[in-house]
Amino acid sequence: MGVRVARLVSIGASRLLPGIRYLLRSLHRKWRRSLQFRTVLTTLMLAIASFAVVGAYLSNQIANNLFQERLVQAESETRYNVKQIQDTFDGAQVTDQSSVITLVYDTLNAVEGRGSVIQRRYVFEAMPEQTKPRNRWVESRASDQLTISVIPTELRKAVQDSGKEQFWASTEFPVGTEDRPGIAVGNKVTFNGTVYELYLIYDLNTAQKTLDEIQNVLLAGGAVLALLIGAVAWYVTRNVVSPVSHAALVSEKLAAGQLQERMVVKGEDEVARLGASFNHMAASLQEQITQLATLSQMQQRFVSDVSHELRTPLTTVRMAAEVLYDARGDFDPVNKRSAELLYNQVERFQSLLADLLEISRFDAGVATLDAEPGDIVQLVSHVMEGVAPVAAEYGSEVTLNAPAGSIIVDMDDRRIDRILRNLVLNALEHGEGRPVNISVAANDNAVAVAVRDHGIGMTPAEAARVFDRFWRADPARARTTGGSGLGLSIAAEDTKLHNGWLQAWGRKGGGANFRLTLALRQGEKITKSPLQLEPVDVGLQGAGSDRTMLLLDHSPAPRTDNDTGTDAAGGSGAGTRDARAAGAGAGVPGTAETGTKDGS
Repeated sequence: MGVRVARLVSIGASRLLPGIRYLLRSLHRKWRRSLQFRTVLTTLMLAIASFAVVGAYLSNQIANNLFQERLVQAESETRYNVKQIQDTFDGAQVTDQSSVITLVYDTLNAVEGRGSVIQRRYVFEAMPEQTKPRNRWVESRASDQLTISVIPTELRKAVQDSGKEQFWASTEFPVGTEDRPGIAVGNKVTFNGTVYELYLIYDLNTAQKTLDEIQNVLLAGGAVLALLIGAVAWYVTRNVVSPVSHAALVSEKLAAGQLQERMVVKGEDEVARLGASFNHMAASLQEQITQLATLSQMQQRFVSDVSHELRTPLTTVRMAAEVLYDARGDFDPVNKRSAELLYNQVERFQSLLADLLEISRFDAGVATLDAEPGDIVQLVSHVMEGVAPVAAEYGSEVTLNAPAGSIIVDMDDRRIDRILRNLVLNALEHGEGRPVNISVAANDNAVAVAVRDHGIGMTPAEAARVFDRFWRADPARARTTGGSGLGLSIAAEDTKLHNGWLQAWGRKGGGANFRLTLALRQGEKITKSPLQLEPVDVGLQGAGSDRTMLLLDHSPAPRTDNDTGTDAAGGSGAGTRDARAAGAGAGVPGTAETGTKDGS
């Protein structure tokens, strides 16, 4: 039976605990999310605590007053009755047993005050350890079948050790089937040479009932008052919180683009003024956002239209420039130089026009990603082959550090090719004829390509702006090298389409390192890049012919904790690093990045 009961208790607890946990979680969620619930509950708890303290104090004071009043009355009545009993015993002229018993019985019954209600009860007991006289025919007597055991031991000892003093103590005594509270007042009396202990017991049941009724009234009144306070708190907080909740809902809709949403304003109080101010702010924001959106659309349309309109005349100008360039051998030196400049600048203008068209697609939000599985190592090799003539022109050697085999990545080949080509050409342009190193590595969910040059480097301030459109480290110097100034900006936007990272590091006079990190599979989140942003001795996993080793930096810069860089692209893209602008200040490495990242 015990095992069955334990099993039933265990089953009940296992079914009850989830419900309790769910209830607690619901209350906790409600507490965190609802200001009204939190305010009302806090008010109720504080009100209940206050009522409990005040009620306990009032109940204690009333109980003490009732008890003290009854105690003073009991002591006064006891003194009077004990004196009467002693006078009766002293004046008694009885010598036989029957007369003595009758006298004692009648005297004590008179003290008891019998009637419809017994006023007091008594316990009459001969003191122990005294010589028993020959005519002591009464040892003890008590009313209502009480015994000396109802008298506290401490009270008996005090009475026995005293002379004529009076003592009292709280006690409980049985009446029928219940125990009642009372006050026992003790004295000594003598009769026929025998010393007796006389205890008069006063019933406090009436006072206790009065106290219980008062406590019940206090409890009921406190409960009703707490409910009223809770209702008042709910009503007041509802009037205050409802407009705030409505304002939060309207602000969320405004943030979602529903600029026509407004608050409902009622009355002329503070909340109404808040709603009116909120609506005025929303209207002002709507007007400004509409103006900015219209201006942005006009600018985008202007750039797009101008770029498209320029393509036809630019094609004609380019054809004429090519004719003049091909025939430059027949010109005098001045015209020959003019033909060469015209040809080169037309080429530069056409590149700028193509980049502007691409940027306008990004700004208009129409750029799409056509991702397919491809080998990024093969793509890097293809980029290296394409920039070989430029590398020969600058006198820089381009080396590749990549694992043997293929690394398959979900990517848009055209966009990744454009990113890598921009990075490598940038490194060659600013590498000052020194080697350019390209590293490729992969981990479980990402692949990284790092392009490292050993040229002029970057300061932290320059690295933070390296992806800005048309940005240059020295704006006072005319642009004589580089492309359109939008290469890195387009690379940043292409990286964002892949949900990847594009980051930059540099040290003044110590070169720069650009790192592209992509997820191996489309939709996965990058947690860590396989390559460090700050160059160190990089080794790839594998053994024997499966790996190569390339020293990227013979004198590593002081390490910093900011390996992940600082997001500088945002949604605006960035500009091509100019021949003296890609670096970071006074020997301190600088970093910059674009794309979504959590760290590396």
